[in-house]
Amino acid sequence: MIGLAIAFIAVWLRPDLLPALRPQPASAPTPHSFADAVNRTAPAVVSVYTRTLVTEPLAGASADPLLRLLYRDRTVTRPRRGLGSGVILSEDGLILTTLHVISGVDDIVVALWDGRTVEARLIGADPATDLAVLKIDLDGLPAADLASDVNLRTGDIVLAIGNAFGLSHTVTMGIVSATGRGQLNLTALDDFIQTDAAINAGNSGGALINPRGQVVGINSAMLSQNLGAQGIGFAIPARLAHRIASQIIDYGAVQRAWLGAELADVTITFDRPLGSQRGARITQVHDGGPAWASGLRPGDVLLSADGSPVGSARDLMLRVSQLEPGHELEVEVIRGGQLFTTGVTLIQQPPLRS
Repeated sequence: MIGLAIAFIAVWLRPDLLPALRPQPASAPTPHSFADAVNRTAPAVVSVYTRTLVTEPLAGASADPLLRLLYRDRTVTRPRRGLGSGVILSEDGLILTTLHVISGVDDIVVALWDGRTVEARLIGADPATDLAVLKIDLDGLPAADLASDVNLRTGDIVLAIGNAFGLSHTVTMGIVSATGRGQLNLTALDDFIQTDAAINAGNSGGALINPRGQVVGINSAMLSQNLGAQGIGFAIPARLAHRIASQIIDYGAVQRAWLGAELADVTITFDRPLGSQRGARITQVHDGGPAWASGLRPGDVLLSADGSPVGSARDLMLRVSQLEPGHELEVEVIRGGQLFTTGVTLIQQPPLRS
């Protein structure tokens, strides 16, 4: 009894001596809400509304054959409306969006988080990446944190914010399904984040954010459910979007180097011990372009560029596009079984049709 009494007093004075009552180390908190991240970024996401006047035959508007005959030479002008989203880049009203949202339209109106609406004008665009920069005449706006230095991984949680079907600031959640998606024929330079966060009509140009509220991508496209696709959307990486936006703001256009050749993937097999190596085969050389001037011809295979191996045709085109015009690109080439090195002086990429 004396022993039990002593034990009771000891536990009462020092409960930490009892293993079951010792404080357990705190585990990493599990997020149960992303409201803070959304509230941080949503004010910097805008809704974009466009209007275009289109002329149509009046006869086509009627199902009556007699009316179509009477009005076959007459036309009617109607407004065609569109919608999208955008991300505020600066307090003075620079907005990043996708080019296909505002391409060829007559009027652009931006609706802000606080309910204000204001007309916007186009500063510049880049058809190769489907990005455009708008300007509105307002100050003191909330700017988004465009996280150009964040490396996304497959499986990371992301949220999409945008004007889905005209429902402004709609938020959807998913994960990063893949990064570096190419060969989608969505843009001339494909380098997309794939996500299963729902991206609907009107989301284009909106923000793809991480749980810290940083913008990691600009929502761009989705695969149609008519194809049986579910949860397959694409966003332009923030690193690429930041570089393109900065050049549009500074120069009005993108300073992008051009090789002047069309490429295709190829694998070259060497005698042992080299084995096989991937590269890019030249399928077409543009007359008067950099590749032509350096002596490159169709059938040549490019194995390396500036000392780095060429993994694929897309890989090389993306690397070239990030260089400045005037750069001397040193390429390792195989022609007719002979290996040689030559330099290609890159020039500004000719304009692409939007």
